Amino acid sequence: MKLSAIKEILTSLENVEFQLENGTFVPEHFHVTEVGQIIKNFIDCGGTIRKETVVNFQLWNADDYEHRLKPQKLLHIIKLSEDKLGIEDSEIEVEYQSETIGKYDLDFNGKHFVLRNKMTACLASDACGIPTEKPNIKLGTIQSSCCTPNSGCC
Repeated sequence: MKLSAIKEILTSLENVEFQLENGTFVPEHFHVTEVGQIIKNFIDCGGTIRKETVVNFQLWNADDYEHRLKPQKLLHIIKLSEDKLGIEDSEIEVEYQSETIGKYDLDFNGKHFVLRNKMTACLASDACGIPTEKPNIKLGTIQSSCCTPNSGCC
């Protein structure tokens, strides 16, 4: 979800709720402790230089059980970060601590925001030599050269 989408959704909500993909809700007394822009410059295993930009929200549980973040307050925080930091309309990444700090994609199911699990992937699959599909091997046939270098079966 892009920053522009969350801003539009927040205008129609009465409460801000976040839910993990497993169904667990972030406690309703959470705080948004950071809104920022993260720029990641990196090189993939195939040698391609890449740049990734995300808007980052950090959610934090405090012992402040009376606190409830309202949509207008979150909109204010977002607009302030846009004005002061020059944040652009990028995809949102949410940091939230469970066992460790997790990074999640953000979605909306019509009622509340959903923290979607992120997965790692090879960005240079064409250069790293890992086949996208497993090769078909006929069972019952033993070939002495099956596991020789560049045979494709190992």
